[in-house]
Amino acid sequence: SPAHTLQTWLDLTEQLLETGVDSIAIKDMSGILTPMAAFELVSEIKKRFEVRLHLHCHATTGMAEMALLKAIEAGVDGVDTAISSMSATYGHPATEALVATLAGTKYDTGLDILKLENIAAYFREVRKKYHAFEGQLKGYDSRILVAQVPGGMLTNLESQLKQQNAADKLDQVLAEIPRVREDLGFIPLVTPTSQIVGTQAVLNVLTGERYKTIAKETAGILKGEYGHTPVPVNAALQARVLEGGAPVTCR
Repeated sequence: SPAHTLQTWLDLTEQLLETGVDSIAIKDMSGILTPMAAFELVSEIKKRFEVRLHLHCHATTGMAEMALLKAIEAGVDGVDTAISSMSATYGHPATEALVATLAGTKYDTGLDILKLENIAAYFREVRKKYHAFEGQLKGYDSRILVAQVPGGMLTNLESQLKQQNAADKLDQVLAEIPRVREDLGFIPLVTPTSQIVGTQAVLNVLTGERYKTIAKETAGILKGEYGHTPVPVNAALQARVLEGGAPVTCR
């Protein structure tokens, strides 16, 4: 978001290290971390600080594999992947693909592709049992580059809309999410705030009027109950839910 820059993450790294942490996980829950941004972020943190870095990317937009590779080149210490039969879409890049990519290089993992295939074969059968619970995504979803919706949030949205017989409204909801997030001070889209933003976006679309209904949790963010947001929340919405009261400022 406009509220988050490279310097934001460098400052946060310094704050975390001051608390005594010895490792930091960079979580890209929506798969929107570009390869070059991943390289720059890891490079700059490693240049300035002595800390173990781990990168967690979701494959939703199709950039995760490239982001992991550039982060590895920049010196990241660990990355998250998933066995191929349980990978991609809302999940993580395939383990086997990255292992094969790094084989014979200075980043060689030493993992055995044949053993990994045995694991993949097992979970290929397991996945069939839970097919009914899978989301609609097949391949990649470029809409998420704008909506920035995490994988888990996307499946919840699909389920919510289906239950309301409004599955055809998904595109409208995805377009509404960035607007709601801006109104809520560009709050991070990660549990629980991702679900709060998503639910409010659904309400805005299904009622036909933005903020005709304000969810209790949305009001909580506007009141400051969830802590300080990256930038100030929408002043008019905040005044509406405060009803003359004062926001929480100590969190």
